[in-house]
Amino acid sequence: MAFRLGAQSLARLKGVHPQLVRVVQRAIEISAVDFLVLEGVRTPQRQRELYAQGRTKPGDVVTWTLTSNHFVKSDGFGHAVDLAPWPIDWEGPTRFPKFDAISRAMFAAAEELGVKIRWGADWDGDGKPRERGETDSPHFELGA
Repeated sequence: MAFRLGAQSLARLKGVHPQLVRVVQRAIEISAVDFLVLEGVRTPQRQRELYAQGRTKPGDVVTWTLTSNHFVKSDGFGHAVDLAPWPIDWEGPTRFPKFDAISRAMFAAAEELGVKIRWGADWDGDGKPRERGETDSPHFELGA
């Protein structure tokens, strides 16, 4: 079964680097789980709001930096997206396998298209998600 991005997900890709958009669009076609785009381009104000979460505002810490590849770069595009399985399940026992399935689709699409990406649950790129406390499973960005 091939999934498709909905109108809201497509709108959230506006301003994201075209290479990363192509990877996301191909990944949804080959993914074993449905997913949506939570966020693409992010403003510095939005980043400050997220940074405050779990520090000066209620909630869990969701970011560790005030800078972000979600920001528009010198090339005029954001270089990151946050994706989540649909329906969203942040706490359930199946959340990690679904994020891992999205990751497999994203890396397969990236390889097919010749685009390097990084995943927030495997920052060191060793293929072992979350082994060093990497917890940003929704985050994908263009790699170097």
